[in-house]
Amino acid sequence: MTRPPNRRNRASNDSDVPLKTIFHVDDAAFTAQAGEPGAYPFVRGIRPDMYRGRLWTMRQYAGFGTAAESNERYRYLLARGQTGLSVAFDLVTQLGYDSDAVPAHGEVGKVGVAIDSIEDMETLFHEIPLDRVTVSMTINAPASILLAMLLAVARRRGISFEKLGGTIQNDVLKEYAARGTYIFPPKPAMRLITDVFAYCAREVPSWNTISISGYHIREAGSTAVQELAFTLSNAKTYLKAAVDVGLDPDTVAPRLSFFWNAHNDLFEEIAKFRAARIIWAQIVRDEFGCKDPRSWMLRFHAQTAGSTLTAQEPDNNVVRVTIQALAAVLGGCQSLHTNGRDEALALPTAESARLALRTQQIVAYESGAADVVDPLGGSYYVEYLTGELAARARALIAEVDAMGGSVPAIESGWMQTQIADASYDAQQRIERGEQVVVGVNAFAEQGGGPQIPLQRVEDAVEREQVERLRAFRARRDAAHVAQRLAEIRQAAESSANLMPCFVEAVDAGATLGEICDVLRGIFGAYKPQEAFA
Repeated sequence: MTRPPNRRNRASNDSDVPLKTIFHVDDAAFTAQAGEPGAYPFVRGIRPDMYRGRLWTMRQYAGFGTAAESNERYRYLLARGQTGLSVAFDLVTQLGYDSDAVPAHGEVGKVGVAIDSIEDMETLFHEIPLDRVTVSMTINAPASILLAMLLAVARRRGISFEKLGGTIQNDVLKEYAARGTYIFPPKPAMRLITDVFAYCAREVPSWNTISISGYHIREAGSTAVQELAFTLSNAKTYLKAAVDVGLDPDTVAPRLSFFWNAHNDLFEEIAKFRAARIIWAQIVRDEFGCKDPRSWMLRFHAQTAGSTLTAQEPDNNVVRVTIQALAAVLGGCQSLHTNGRDEALALPTAESARLALRTQQIVAYESGAADVVDPLGGSYYVEYLTGELAARARALIAEVDAMGGSVPAIESGWMQTQIADASYDAQQRIERGEQVVVGVNAFAEQGGGPQIPLQRVEDAVEREQVERLRAFRARRDAAHVAQRLAEIRQAAESSANLMPCFVEAVDAGATLGEICDVLRGIFGAYKPQEAFA
């Protein structure tokens, strides 16, 4: 069993914010800017009563194998108290391919559910009331097409689009910067996003049209400050793109949402969420001139940090997830996903998913954390951290602005390099033993501790999905599909909004891969730089 060196007195935290042994009122000057919850700049929360009025949505991220298997998991979780769905798609779907495409081989259903057609989407939400359960879909490059499938399913069920509530991630900028599941170059990708903004403003008014993600930026190794700055810079880029195509920012901004990582440093994470609200409120009000208070509110989903989970001693992950979930709640999240203890090894089993959900429920109903608004507001340390993170994030946002915004910062490789450097520094601290990871580089059991049962996706899933897809293609009206695909091609070559064409095409039987192939032929495929400056 290994033990860490004697605990050192850290001069600064992982974001390089100076630390002292004790903080006093003079360190908490930021408190004066905090205001009241439910009022600008929303540092203390977006609603006056926060969880006393309504708890956060417990939205467990799930999806694997086939649509039928994932549907079974959704209904299992809903029956145990989950209050919203969050769909994980496989890499094949995320990259806009059908399950029988050559690049799909070996990946179908492995890290999420395989969705090729509207038939799969109907199966995915079988016996789930789409007008009463909110749905979040973690999909980016082809987000508009997956949303079109959901809308077509709702229309077939006779559900008004006005009754649909949920979110699509639809955040492609962080894919270029941190994750890699992009398809098209930035300019046409941004057009697809603003098409969704415009269409949903008219047709699906309660839908959150984008979830601007700092989560994956943090998972790629960024600091908390970088997560704040790069995510909010991306958000500015999306809102500016909406304005540039003639949309009213006060129409678009209330339907923007955010997706943050809940990492290990409890107090820094709480301060990060509070800092995010004040920076965004100031950006939207002062830079974009929004007058609707709903535009100023930063609403966010949080997910506990997958990158902190360990394959060694996986039961320790339950403790990590609990601390991270508490940070999200004390920081004022609107919805939350808690990771399973086994996710460093495989997709979570049903039992692990249930335990992760129970973690949220215990925080909500037993910890007292939801009893008052902003319970750590006024803490000298939390207010100090809030002010420091806000100031450092603003300085980094100014650097991005000086480059012309997120797109130039990404295309030059600058943003990626900043994240990579931070990731390298963090790993070096772990390897030197300066950052303790319990059960890995300190207090480690020989052999990695006890083993646990794992969820496995069998190879037969791919064969069965391909067979269903080919049978679906054989049943459909091929001439009708060809006509709808031709309409997409024509619309893509013009400036027309593509969303109506997508809804009609998927309803006619066009597959995800077929639609993306049409768009690849017109927009091209993004090729990143080989090396960053």
